Amino acid sequence: MAYFVTGATGFIGRFLVVNLLKRGEPIYVLVRKSSVKKFAQLRDGYWGATDKQVIAVVGDLGKKNLGVADADLKRLKGKVKHCFHLAAIYDLSASAEDQQIANVEGTRNAVRFAEAVTAGCFHHASSIAAAGLYDGVFREDMFEEAEDLDHPYFKTKHDSEGVVRRECRRPFRIYRPGFVVGDSKTGYIDKIDGPYYFFKVLQKLRRALPPWMPMIGIEGGRLNIVPVDFVADAMDFLAHKKGLDGKCFHLTDPEPHRIGEVLNIFARAGHAPQMTMRLNARMFGFIPAPILYGIGSLSPVKRMIRAVLTDLGIPKDVFQFINWPTRYDNRETTKALKGSGIAVPHVETYAAKLWDYWERNLDPDLFIDRTLAGRVKDKVIVITGGSSGIGKATALKMAGANAKVILVARGEEKLLETQKEIEAAGGRSWIYICDVSDLASCDALVARVLKEHGVCDYLVNNAGRSIRRGVINSFDRFHDFERTMQLNYFGSLRLIMGFLPKMIAQKRGHIINISSIGVLSNAPRFSAYVASKSALDSFSACAASEFLDKGVNFTTINMPLVRTPMIAPTKMYESVPTLSPEQAADLVVEAIVYKPVRIATRLGIFGAISHAAAPRLTQIMLNTAFNMFPDSAAAQGKKGDAAQQQPLSPEQMAFAQLTQGIHW
Repeated sequence: MAYFVTGATGFIGRFLVVNLLKRGEPIYVLVRKSSVKKFAQLRDGYWGATDKQVIAVVGDLGKKNLGVADADLKRLKGKVKHCFHLAAIYDLSASAEDQQIANVEGTRNAVRFAEAVTAGCFHHASSIAAAGLYDGVFREDMFEEAEDLDHPYFKTKHDSEGVVRRECRRPFRIYRPGFVVGDSKTGYIDKIDGPYYFFKVLQKLRRALPPWMPMIGIEGGRLNIVPVDFVADAMDFLAHKKGLDGKCFHLTDPEPHRIGEVLNIFARAGHAPQMTMRLNARMFGFIPAPILYGIGSLSPVKRMIRAVLTDLGIPKDVFQFINWPTRYDNRETTKALKGSGIAVPHVETYAAKLWDYWERNLDPDLFIDRTLAGRVKDKVIVITGGSSGIGKATALKMAGANAKVILVARGEEKLLETQKEIEAAGGRSWIYICDVSDLASCDALVARVLKEHGVCDYLVNNAGRSIRRGVINSFDRFHDFERTMQLNYFGSLRLIMGFLPKMIAQKRGHIINISSIGVLSNAPRFSAYVASKSALDSFSACAASEFLDKGVNFTTINMPLVRTPMIAPTKMYESVPTLSPEQAADLVVEAIVYKPVRIATRLGIFGAISHAAAPRLTQIMLNTAFNMFPDSAAAQGKKGDAAQQQPLSPEQMAFAQLTQGIHW
C-alpha cells in the first residue's frame, strides 16, 4: 500500500512526510510540472529520501482529478491506502478568488481524485477557521453552526470542509489545527503568519526601551497556538488509528492564552518590554460601527494606518480577529491520542525558539540591503564639522563605502589632513572652507556644491558649539546664547533651506541633524546649547511632515556625550563614560541605512518620558545633579591656580556611571 499527499512541499506537509517515511511505504506527492526540480531538492535534502520512497506525480490542484494523467491514475488505482489533502492557501491577505480556487475547488478535485484511485481513506487538513468567529465553545462534531464567515479565508476553509462532508464517497477524516507556528524543537517555519505578525512591533519596542519598562497593551480574545511538529505527529497517529472514520479532530491547545498574554510570552522570549497593564479590546465596542467606519475612511487616517502597518509588516485584516470569540473543545482528540505521548506543549516552553528562528531567518529587515555602500555608493554627502571628531569619523566611514564626501569646516589645514586619510584609504573627498555661523558663507557653500556636484543626497549637520555654564553665571554673557543659536540653529537651517529645493526636484534627499541627548534630558548648565539644538529638532519635526511625500527624509540623532575636541575644555569629562567619535559615527550610519525619524539612547528616551510623566520628580533629580556637578572654574570666571579642576568624588563617579551619556 502507499500514501498520496497534496501540499507535501508546504509547511505541515514537510513534517508529515518525515513521519510517513518512518512507516516504510512509498509516498506519492502531487507536484506542479514547474516545481519538479524544487521537489527533487526537497526529497534529496530535507527528507533524505530516494526516488523509490518519495515519488513525484505531476498534476495541478485546480484541474479535474488534480490534473493527474490517466496513466498515473491507472497506476495508483487500488494502491493508495491514505490520501492526505493538505494543499491550500493559508494566507489572510490572499484574494477571495485565489482562495476559492485553491481551497474549495482544489478540495473538490482532491476528493474526485481519491474516488478515482479508490483511496482507502481521505484525510482533509481543514482549520479552526472553518468555525468562523463562532461566539462560544465549538465542538468537534459541529460544522453547520459556524458563524461570521464573511472573511474569504474563513468562508473557503468552511466550504472546503463542507465539500468533504457532503461529496466525498470514500471514508474520510478531518483535522482542524489551530494557528500553526514553528517547530517546538528548532523554531523552523517557512513564512510569517499568525502571532509572527507582531514580532516586529516587539522588536522595535526592545530597541527603543529597556525590558523592565512597563507598557500598556490589549487583552483580546484567546489565540489558539500549536507547533507544527505536534500537528504532524497528531495527524500521523490519528490517520492510522482504527475506528475513527467520519470524525473531525481539533488539533488545538486545550488551554489557550489571550492575545495579550501571548504577546507578553514572546516579549519575554525577545527581551522586549512587557504589557503589564492590558486593556480589554471589547471596551471599545461602545463606539458605533458607522462612526468607526467614517473615521477610518478619512484620507489622512487611512494613510497613517497604511504607513504604520506597512512599516510593521502587519496585514490590516489581522486586527479583525483581536477579539477572537471562539473556544475549541478537543476532548475527542485528546481521547484518541491517549497513550500516544502526543500532546500540545506549553507555548512558554518553545517561544524562545520561535523568536530566535524568526529573528535569524524571517525578519523582513534581513532581506533589505542594509549595507552602507548600498545606500551611499556614488552619492554626494555634505558633512559639516568634517575636520575632526564625529564629522571626521563619519567622513571616513562614508568614503569607505564609496560615497562622494564633501568635507566642510572653517580650518583648511585639518580638512586637508582628513582628505589625505580618505585618499590613502582609496576614498573620494572634496574640501570646502565654510563658517557655518556665517549665513553668507553657508549660501556660498550651497551654490558651490550644487554647481560642482549637481546634487546633495545627504546633508549631515554636525558642526556645533557647546557651552557648559549655569544660567546664574551667564547673566552678563548673553552672547553665549547668540553664538550657539547662530551656529547650531541658524547655520544648520540655512544649509537645509539651501539644499532642500534641489532635493525636492530630484525627489530624494536625507537631512541628518546631530542633536543632543540634552534635548531629551534637559540637563542643567546647557541651557544655551540645548535651546539651540531644540530649535533645530523642532524645525525638523515640522518640516519632515511637509516633505515626506516628496522623498525627503529628516533624522534627528540625540547624541549622548562623545569624546571630541568640543568637550575637551571640561576636564571633568575625562573621568565619565563617553562614546568615541567612531561609535558616534556608527549612529550616523544607522540613520542613513534605516532612515528613522529619531535615534536616541534608551536613557535619553527614558528622560523624555520622565519629563512628561513626572516633571516635578524629574526636576528634583536634575537639581540634585546640578548641585553635585558644579560649574567649571573657567565658567565661574576663575583663573590661574583657582581654575584647576578638582577630581571627581566617588559619589559623582557613581552618578555619572548610572547616567551614562548625559551631559552634567
